[in-house]
Amino acid sequence: MKFVFWALLALNALLLAYGQGYLGKLEGGEREPQRLRNQLAPERMVMLTAQEARAAAEIAAPPAAPEPQAAEAAPAPAPAPALETIACTQAGAFTAADARRFGTRIAGLELGQRATRTSVPFQEITSHLVYLPPNGGKEGAERRAAELREKGVANFFVMQGDSPLKWSVSLGVFKTEAAAQGLVAALGKQGVRGVRVLPRGPQGTRAAWQFRDLTLDERSRVAGIADDFAGVHVGAGRCPAWGHRCPYINAFVGWPAAPSTLHACAITLIA
Repeated sequence: MKFVFWALLALNALLLAYGQGYLGKLEGGEREPQRLRNQLAPERMVMLTAQEARAAAEIAAPPAAPEPQAAEAAPAPAPAPALETIACTQAGAFTAADARRFGTRIAGLELGQRATRTSVPFQEITSHLVYLPPNGGKEGAERRAAELREKGVANFFVMQGDSPLKWSVSLGVFKTEAAAQGLVAALGKQGVRGVRVLPRGPQGTRAAWQFRDLTLDERSRVAGIADDFAGVHVGAGRCPAWGHRCPYINAFVGWPAAPSTLHACAITLIA
């Protein structure tokens, strides 16, 4: 026991001497008292409470990097513009020979079921009637006849019978439209107003084509083929629903189909 006591006492004395520097300098040549004497600006040191220390640490800490924002959703692509189409285009009327030629050339456009052949009413013009339309029945016709005599017009007669021209005043019938228009001009110089020219001839049917939902380019190509046929006329309007035909409008007489069946079509009329 004595040995242990003296051993512990010697060890404590050794540690005390080492701590006081009696046994030599520490590594680096400094002892704790010297470190305290060599402090820089010790007067600036301030004792902080735990709360003040946490606040100072938060201030000194570098700002947190901002969280990356979610990438903005890419704008949806703009919808493609709707392709403009023409509901119904009708080409006609054709003689039998022209119909075959036109059909062969149209087949090259590969329009499929959108191109259909049909028959349309057709009037073969053989004469042109110069007339005053009915106005006021029989009394109106007699009044107009008296006015014509006063103006020196003697070649006329009042039309009767069961027809839309009943009580019209016929002023002459001509084979060509130019001759008929010549009479209209002459009557105008005599003071006769309201004179009309009506093409006449036998009614029949001829071939025609109806085209559905053509694009502008397709319609242009159809019209280009139609240009090879004389007497092309173009009109526009509404079209019937599928399963119905576009009505044919006689470009010469000027009397369209019955109002109940009229639909607007983009029509190419080929006489």
